[in-house]
Amino acid sequence: MNHRIAMTAAVTAALVSLTAGAASAAPVQDTGRAGQSCEGIRLTGELPAPPAGQAVRQQITIGPDCKPEPGPVEHVAATGAAPSAKALLAAPAANAAAGHQVRSWNEMFDCCNIRMTGVYTTSAWSTDGGRVTTAATTATQQWNREPWDAGWSLKSASAKDDCTTDCPVVNSEAHADFTYRGIFDVTGAWYENTHHSSVRLNADATATCTFDVELKHSFVGWNWQRGCE
Repeated sequence: MNHRIAMTAAVTAALVSLTAGAASAAPVQDTGRAGQSCEGIRLTGELPAPPAGQAVRQQITIGPDCKPEPGPVEHVAATGAAPSAKALLAAPAANAAAGHQVRSWNEMFDCCNIRMTGVYTTSAWSTDGGRVTTAATTATQQWNREPWDAGWSLKSASAKDDCTTDCPVVNSEAHADFTYRGIFDVTGAWYENTHHSSVRLNADATATCTFDVELKHSFVGWNWQRGCE
């Protein structure tokens, strides 16, 4: 399993907005598996990054009748464990303002609060004269394994920046598809989690983190945890 890369931010606060929807959230009887599952859940939301030293996070739980139940948006102290902007920027920025950093996390947990799958991004950018002079983003993934070479697996992953040098704005995207074969399903065909994370880096030193997750099947009590700092 890949190791998680920590990330921090130094950006201006903004209001938080959320949309959480279920694309096809009808309960289905989980024949051959214990309990009842939900089919075709999709959740999406946005978290503008808070000031330096803070993190904003939210948990959304799949409740009865497979309806998403958003928890409160919380502002907490940042972890402060990110690599420096200087280490992330690919090119020197001698004439740029002080570097800015932002990290995001996009994770699915089961009802026992075990993290199943997750996508993480770390971004750093410098600004000068109303432009983003240099920018760089890294993306990593994590997934839970079980004994005897079972559990979640990374099926595919991709990441891209639409601009990295002398940009009016930078949009960074990370995607990952995960599959599962293990104690809860030996066929490997029942579960699939797809994560999408994007970060908008602005020339005014603000940033916005946008998240999306699609679940082929899930259970009541699964929860989506996402954040930006």
